[in-house]
Amino acid sequence: MTARDPVGRDAEVAQLVELVRLPRDRGMSVALVTGPPRVGRSTVLDAVAAQHDGPVLRAHGLPWESARPGAVLNQLVGSAGLEVDLGLGHGSDADPLAAAARLRDALVAGDAAGAPGRGPSPADDADAAAGEDAAVLVVVDDLHEADAESLQALASLRRHHPDAAVRLLLSIPTGGASHTESAAASGLLADLADLRIELGPLDADAVAALAARRGIALAPWAVERLRAHTGGRPGPIAALLAESEPATWAEPAGELPAPAGTTADVRRRLGDLAPPARRLVEAAGVLQPDGGLALTGELAQVDDVWSAVDAAVASGLLRVARPPGAPRVRLSDPMVAAAVRAQVGTAGVRALHLRAAGLVADPADALTHRVAAAAGPDDALAHELDAAAETFAAQGAWGRTATLLADASRLSSGRRERESRLTRAVDALVGAGDVHAALALLPEVESLRETPLRDAVLGYLAILRGRGVDAHAQLDRAWAIVNADREPATAALISQRFVLDALCRGAWTELVTWADRAVALGGAESAEGVESAAIRGLGLVAVGEVEEARRAYAGLRETVRHGAQAQRVLLGTGWLLLATDEVAAARAALERAVPLSHHGGSTRISLWARAWLARAQFRSGDWDEAVRTATEGLDLVDASGIVLTRPLLGWTLVQVHTLRGDDEAARRALRGTESAPQDYATMRVPTLLARAALAQARSDHEGVVAALTPLTDPLLAEAVSEPGYWPWVEPLVSALVGLGRLAEASDLLTETEERVGARGGPPSAVARLARARGRLEAARGNGNLAAAREAFETALEQLAGTPLRVERAHTLFAFGQVLRRAGKRGDADPLLTAARDGYAAIGARACIERCERELRAGGVRGRSGPEGARAERAPTDLTPQERAVADLVAQGRSNREAADVLFLSTKTVQYHLTRIYAKLGVRSRTELAARWDPDD
Repeated sequence: MTARDPVGRDAEVAQLVELVRLPRDRGMSVALVTGPPRVGRSTVLDAVAAQHDGPVLRAHGLPWESARPGAVLNQLVGSAGLEVDLGLGHGSDADPLAAAARLRDALVAGDAAGAPGRGPSPADDADAAAGEDAAVLVVVDDLHEADAESLQALASLRRHHPDAAVRLLLSIPTGGASHTESAAASGLLADLADLRIELGPLDADAVAALAARRGIALAPWAVERLRAHTGGRPGPIAALLAESEPATWAEPAGELPAPAGTTADVRRRLGDLAPPARRLVEAAGVLQPDGGLALTGELAQVDDVWSAVDAAVASGLLRVARPPGAPRVRLSDPMVAAAVRAQVGTAGVRALHLRAAGLVADPADALTHRVAAAAGPDDALAHELDAAAETFAAQGAWGRTATLLADASRLSSGRRERESRLTRAVDALVGAGDVHAALALLPEVESLRETPLRDAVLGYLAILRGRGVDAHAQLDRAWAIVNADREPATAALISQRFVLDALCRGAWTELVTWADRAVALGGAESAEGVESAAIRGLGLVAVGEVEEARRAYAGLRETVRHGAQAQRVLLGTGWLLLATDEVAAARAALERAVPLSHHGGSTRISLWARAWLARAQFRSGDWDEAVRTATEGLDLVDASGIVLTRPLLGWTLVQVHTLRGDDEAARRALRGTESAPQDYATMRVPTLLARAALAQARSDHEGVVAALTPLTDPLLAEAVSEPGYWPWVEPLVSALVGLGRLAEASDLLTETEERVGARGGPPSAVARLARARGRLEAARGNGNLAAAREAFETALEQLAGTPLRVERAHTLFAFGQVLRRAGKRGDADPLLTAARDGYAAIGARACIERCERELRAGGVRGRSGPEGARAERAPTDLTPQERAVADLVAQGRSNREAADVLFLSTKTVQYHLTRIYAKLGVRSRTELAARWDPDD
């Protein structure tokens, strides 16, 4: 593996290689690679060129050649070893259209002679067979620095010679051409692109791989720290890894430096600024990440702020945001901020922080600046930080709390205070959802003497990492050694951690008990009391006390209106509303719980909100939104290290992709889901449901049963008892019916119906069970068809007036399929048509195909005449059901799989297959597949 290998860009390179390798007769094609500076565009282009079997011509836009007509085209023909006068070296006499024609002729001639720019070699001989059908690859990097005449010629080549066997592979940074005369031509080339790929930041795995290549093993928290500092761009990442001491990556505190190239560039730009603009940039570096313009100007002692802003923005060092309220300024990225501070120097930065402490209005911000200016331990300042942290902790603003306590710990001279504050800082980091930062401090916390708080913190961190066994052991130990009479606040905190642990285990009765204990110990208005109350309602729902849960959340919304704690109440409210089928109201509450703009809002709470919001969007048929929400949630999982919600987010993605017919995307999502630990019910259950969804899409009844049977374990009975949370019984019953295991299906269904009926389950749960009942009764024979009809009609009545479009379409399809199999084709057709239309409205392509298959098998549309008599059919014509069987077998389905899809017995499929062979004159499945045309 070379240093130029594009780590983390396999998918992008594969897309480009596929386009470049199109046969010559496909004519010209253009691919454009974009992305921010130093994101790896050139490396991707190199990788694609290295995999091309045919001739490759290379050119690079250079700023000092941008005004020289034909500079890029001359590079291209030069790289090919061709001596061609393209006619672009004569200023106003240049003719790009003629140059394009000459370039095309040169490429064709050079290609016919062999490979432009390459002499014959043994390797060429060996690759001749592979490369003889390869087009000429023309690579132009940094298109924004190219001369206008060359760009015009390339655009003319694309426009006027579309049949040329040429692949144009172009690269331009986000933002476009830097020269006005080049902008129009480069914009036209971009518009002509057949494939446009925008390179984004590297993910965590790619960053870790990049470090490993240099022999550096980065901890997950260090990976995220490096990603955040560099914006995930491979250029700066590689530079920092090469330039920094190994100890840099083992130290969680302190500031990462800027790469040498960035430092030199910032030094030059600062030197070009007038003193007021330079001072403004330096002040912004101290007020990072986001300072108000007025405060920045005051700190910089600049009178004409806007003139200084204009100059700083023009230099590329400063950005201005205009949110509601006063404008704010920030440096262009964290590396620039680090480089600016390096230029100011330690003494200068300290002086600015001391001045800022006297200017900022927020006392906590003032403390932060005083900490930055501190030269060593300062117990008085540490005490002030601790007191401020207590205030934020009471509000549930754990992010601010963590920062203040970590600073207080570093400034404490006494061991006991230092250890206590460090432990509380880690606890606050976990509460804020910054698991990576907490893990960075974990070795230090683990080395401390054992206390109830230490064990509770370690248990809390284990919960968010999905390690339920470790979490429960740590919390049990914490509870065993705490003295609730002497340390009620610590006991309340441990109780609140048990609430979260019980939620994840699905231990609903325990959850309510621990929540009540946390409120009793800490008080209803304490942070632990409010958060426990915000979760307690979910336990009430699961034990059947829905109305009590509603009253509890209504009371909380009245008393907790603002700040981070309000985020928790909104999450609990939305979760309850979704479980009771109030989907629109659930979406509204969950959407408000997602943002982290709540003062000190928790990433953990935001992730739960995203996971359940994606479920709400899925259930109401807004699948694009569901995919977006779940994908953003998974990105946040990676950034935060909170794997607890990964399976819940992945479940939604698997379901959407399978129903859309994108099995590969579904399998990728399932692999991500299965990669998380499975200790907790909240992780294991959605993982199993995702496996079942993928099996169900393939009509693999055995796969569905294998996935969902573990949920019948008595140890999980309480965890999966609430049908509004986990809809697992209906798919399992339907799969058992499909396998002919009717007694097992009946026992499970009857038991669940009784439980849901006794507690008054939500309409969707009742409808799903009724749908399963319809399939079961139908499978018992036509004598039970009336009971099956009644069950399906009950399901549709339950769903009437609800926004649950997916459930309604599934019910219509199942009802129609049962009637079609029972020979009631006239009754089945409108139901299957309605199901197909419902699926079409939400983009469920795989389900649409199933409906079409059922409609063809029913054959109602093939009837004619006033009496509905069958149209005349030759003896060798296939019946609708035979066509449906032939279609599936030709796709490679086994008899059992075809039977499952068509809801027929295996014997019936074999009977139809025998008749199909006779009618078509084939002797095997292979011959059938070779001859079969579904459109015939």
